[in-house]
Amino acid sequence: MLLKITKLDIYRFSIPMEPFSIATGTMDHAQNVLIRVHTNAGFYGVGECSAFPMIVGETQDTCLVMAREFARLWIGEDPLNIPARMQQLHSFTAGNTTIKSAFDMALYDIAAKNAGLPLYQFLGGKRRVVETDITIGISTPEEMAQKAIGFKSSGATILKVKLGKDAATDVERIKQIRQAVGADMKIRVDANQGWSFDDAVYALQNLALYNIEFCEQPMRTWYNDRLPELMQLSPVKIMADESVYNHHDARIQIESGSCHYINIKFSKSGGILEAKQIHDTAAERSIPCMMGGMLESRIALSAKLHFVYASPNINFYDMDTCMLGHLADPCIGGVTYNGYYLDIPDTPGIGADADETYLEKCEKWVVS
Repeated sequence: MLLKITKLDIYRFSIPMEPFSIATGTMDHAQNVLIRVHTNAGFYGVGECSAFPMIVGETQDTCLVMAREFARLWIGEDPLNIPARMQQLHSFTAGNTTIKSAFDMALYDIAAKNAGLPLYQFLGGKRRVVETDITIGISTPEEMAQKAIGFKSSGATILKVKLGKDAATDVERIKQIRQAVGADMKIRVDANQGWSFDDAVYALQNLALYNIEFCEQPMRTWYNDRLPELMQLSPVKIMADESVYNHHDARIQIESGSCHYINIKFSKSGGILEAKQIHDTAAERSIPCMMGGMLESRIALSAKLHFVYASPNINFYDMDTCMLGHLADPCIGGVTYNGYYLDIPDTPGIGADADETYLEKCEKWVVS
């Protein structure tokens, strides 16, 4: 039987959370969208995305509008031809990578379920130890140091610290955090495009005193042309985040000498298909990658862990999204945390789905 898409369910999948602040703004709930892509074989694929408008330019509402447009394109189509299905979406509209990632994820869930394999095995991967960092949002240096102490006492060994508000205060933030946690904890920082070139030079040269693993996205993407110069002046290694959405961006950043590392996020790449190309482009050029994310539930996090298992060039894990103050867990099955270590059962597909009782409270659209 030729597998065909019969209908799609689309949910406004909001998750309340404690306010979380980065250089570009504050979020008090995860603006997520859940989709289920149903097939004529009686099973469906699940996809989730998390809109982060200050970064990607999509809101939950824009994602929901585009989801209904995309769903109409796929009725009657073959879900196993993932490149063709995703090309339909790209041909329909440029950008909108966040909502595209949910559709991509659902296709991979279908393909792995159809093969009777966990997604990481379908992708040719194998299990390994994955320990996530834990993120400290922007606040006063004193409050951030207290957060760091709490995370250390709970077993965390890697901190990711949000910076980018004011370069001098940012240095003080890291000084107090390093003094609070001692020399052994890894500290990585993320400026979320918050610094000018001069601020980035000042901050990175001073932050180097505190043994920083790397800095993500120090400047706005319109300063990409100045990254090679910053690379020469910075004693701290640079990771590209918002500067890399696709594998073409990755190639340009690497070959221009603009980064040491790359952060892969499904919300930027539009899903697993393009994320794999970013990974491979970086691997060919010996540039390690990190698995990152927005504010996804354990559903999308499960897909990310499968992708990590299948991506040997991912050496860093920023997979703490569900630990950043989510006040509800709408997921059944899927990835689990043992402290800061991640694991997932060997069930077919992504292995995660939404709790039906949670979905009953969510706004829903059906396209068939």
